[in-house]
Amino acid sequence: MKTDKLARNDLSPAAYDWYRGYLAAMDGKDLDAYGGYLADDCVMFINNDGPVTGKAAILGMLGPYWQSFATIEHDLLTILGDDGEFMLEALNDYRRLDGDAVTLRAVAVTARRDDGQVASVRLYTDTAPLFDQRAA
Repeated sequence: MKTDKLARNDLSPAAYDWYRGYLAAMDGKDLDAYGGYLADDCVMFINNDGPVTGKAAILGMLGPYWQSFATIEHDLLTILGDDGEFMLEALNDYRRLDGDAVTLRAVAVTARRDDGQVASVRLYTDTAPLFDQRAA
């Protein structure tokens, strides 16, 4: 994870530490660690797709997706909101399975419960270049 371009961070130090751990689990493609951040009834929306409801369903969807590329690294730009609900703008640096690098801009809106677990995530990005062989 890169933080050198982070221009604004509205999170408290404790929530920012929590969020860096959450993003590190994603960057490591560690389903078990990532699942530890999710409430059992968490809901995830990706772009215009319908909701994926429940921790098990989310992890079941993310597992194959995370295997479709070699690496991901979040490059944080802006975090707006508060410790309960916030928006991240980031550049996501991917390494494709063929070794080529692709950077995609993304926005994620995350809502946390009082116990710190993720209640919902809404992700917005265009991943087409990640899978487009002409993007290489």
